[in-house]
Amino acid sequence: MLPSKILACGFALACAAILGAQTDPGPRQPPPAGPGPGGPGGPAPAPAGQAIRGLTAADMQAFLNGKNTFSEVETVASGLGPRFNLDSCAGCHAYPATGGASPAVNPQIAVAVKNGAQNQIPPFIHSNGPVHAVRFILGPNGQPDCGVRDLFVITGRTDAPAACNITQPDFSNPSNLSLRIPTPLFGLGLIESITDTTLKNNLAATAARRQALGIQGVFNINANDGTITRFGWKAQNKSLMLFSGEAYNVELGVTNEMFPQEREENPACATNSLPEDQINFATGQPSDLEFFSIFMRLLAPSQPAPANPSTNNGQALFNSVGCTMCHTPTLQSGNSSYPALSNQAVNLYSDLATHNMGTGLNDGVTQGLASGQQWRSAPLWGLGDRLFLLHDGRTSDLVQAILAHDSQGSEAHQVIQNYDALSPNQKQDLLNFLRSL
Repeated sequence: MLPSKILACGFALACAAILGAQTDPGPRQPPPAGPGPGGPGGPAPAPAGQAIRGLTAADMQAFLNGKNTFSEVETVASGLGPRFNLDSCAGCHAYPATGGASPAVNPQIAVAVKNGAQNQIPPFIHSNGPVHAVRFILGPNGQPDCGVRDLFVITGRTDAPAACNITQPDFSNPSNLSLRIPTPLFGLGLIESITDTTLKNNLAATAARRQALGIQGVFNINANDGTITRFGWKAQNKSLMLFSGEAYNVELGVTNEMFPQEREENPACATNSLPEDQINFATGQPSDLEFFSIFMRLLAPSQPAPANPSTNNGQALFNSVGCTMCHTPTLQSGNSSYPALSNQAVNLYSDLATHNMGTGLNDGVTQGLASGQQWRSAPLWGLGDRLFLLHDGRTSDLVQAILAHDSQGSEAHQVIQNYDALSPNQKQDLLNFLRSL
């Protein structure tokens, strides 16, 4: 066996050779006010953040109400904290439009001291980096912990109880931290509408080719009803309602009808009546949680840029090297109660299954049936608009993100080898295709 330093050197040289051969075109720039091309990623498609086409007038109004609620900034009186990561859903899901992913400037820097708060900036939070949520891999007792540990507390804020003096967690041990960035929300209603049968049939149809490439793929499963879960980095959440309720409680600290208990019950800080968000029976006003779910459900998927010879060739190569064995280009939605979501082509570029991505992407956290090395095939639609890549936002370079798919034990090993065998021009075409999505 070669010494680790020699292996590391060889890997670094290989990476340098690959990196010198092709370049990530980068994310598209938001479209200008008037007509004209987009940024370095090529011409921009229709603006993101719109409602899906074909909604009734009532559905459209519900979508707009949901978007407004999603954009609200929470205060302590309305439920923020006592521990939280940010004070607005739209702050995490901001780029390239409301419902997207992390913006270029991290809003967590400002919220740490907002309204007189006395928080310190954790070492992994940077102004030009992504929004982060963090989990501890092991708790103080040495046992698996895995729960989100909120970055900030309301202590010192002018709208917080004066007696509240809780402190932030200790984030000084980087080896015990698992970082995650927000996932984009575009098109999630279509993903929610795909039947389990469609997902299982898709996996069965590719079984022989996947086996030849060393790719497995399994679904994360809800323990109560045995159906497929599909939202989140490890496909750990079942529905958009559950996804919304958990995020509202975990990321903002707002209790709701799905998560009615405070995560921090210090009586000097947790003074609101619970749940802080609920249906108003006197007026019939839905809860924030319901509005969030409606907004996400009716949010249109990202649209690809116009095709050109390079992206057409890249699309063919994407299939031939084996990328489509995890990133299924198109699935079909089922019969939805929303006609706009019913029996539609869903061009998500994902099989929604989890795959072993190797030691290099192991975060040490198990969620449902997904181990630390298993990750849901991230839907690639909208990749042309993403500033930060992989589950922890460790890179903004698409080439580096591709290389990270190949580490010890990864199901993607042979696919990355196939990619590496392409000519420089072919690799560039494949990158251009991915950034056109």
